[in-house]
Amino acid sequence: MAGDALFDETFLKKLEYLHIVSRKVYAGRFRAERRARKIGAGIEFADHRVYAPGDDLRYLDWGVYGRLERLLVRLFEEEEDLHVHLLLDTSASMATGTPPKLDYARQVVAALGYVALAHLDRVSILPFAADLGEQLPPARGKGRIFKILEFLRGLQAGGETRLGRAMESFVRKTRRRGMAVVISDFYEPEGPEAALNLLRYHRFEPLVLQIVDAREAKPDLVGDLELVDCETGERREVTVSPRMLAAVAAEHAALCRRLEAFSATHGMLYLRADTAVPFDELLLRVFRAGGFLG
Repeated sequence: MAGDALFDETFLKKLEYLHIVSRKVYAGRFRAERRARKIGAGIEFADHRVYAPGDDLRYLDWGVYGRLERLLVRLFEEEEDLHVHLLLDTSASMATGTPPKLDYARQVVAALGYVALAHLDRVSILPFAADLGEQLPPARGKGRIFKILEFLRGLQAGGETRLGRAMESFVRKTRRRGMAVVISDFYEPEGPEAALNLLRYHRFEPLVLQIVDAREAKPDLVGDLELVDCETGERREVTVSPRMLAAVAAEHAALCRRLEAFSATHGMLYLRADTAVPFDELLLRVFRAGGFLG
């Protein structure tokens, strides 16, 4: 699907609708819980400390001095921006499916990015395959959505999936902690658990969105075929039988169950996103599950 078709006028109207819904669903209550704070020169009083030479005299509490004859400096809570890191799988397997999984995932990323920007949080987009790709740096404000759309239009699927290596690069290069939304089919040869644990260990808040295509879970194949791994190029001649198709379906279902169970065990929101379901319906599920900022 061409980039312009992905992000047409209908799509943009859905973004604004999703923003309105997110505000109604959250009404600020989750945001208050997630808002990081630091002591600084903000607007909400936090505490006092003893005056030290060089402190700004404007923050001396003269009321306390009048009562106690002690020089104390007023400290305030300063709100920090939430950082939302959208990690998008662009490996070759994401090109498969109808529609291609990458097209669906790009719409999901754009929608999540728009909602976050509309709530004045900082959004970055980080594509990955065999390693972390060139990112769209953190930005803030609804007007930045057009930069996001332009960036997403330029992404193409290619390369192998190496989720662990990509997440290692991410935690090493990313100083600002926050929410890390991983959008992928999770066809990781070594399994996705270690990579997701790495995000948790480095104090990111993972949200797991698994993109699936029904025809991959239950392929409609028959006869003598040569199958080609779209990521490694490995070729294998096989005779496709009902028994083999059942084994493929069982293996795919096991991957989904394992990822869901791992996420639940470690307190991460997990959602399975079938490309046959409109992206805005998926976003409504995310909002209602309380897994994204409001």
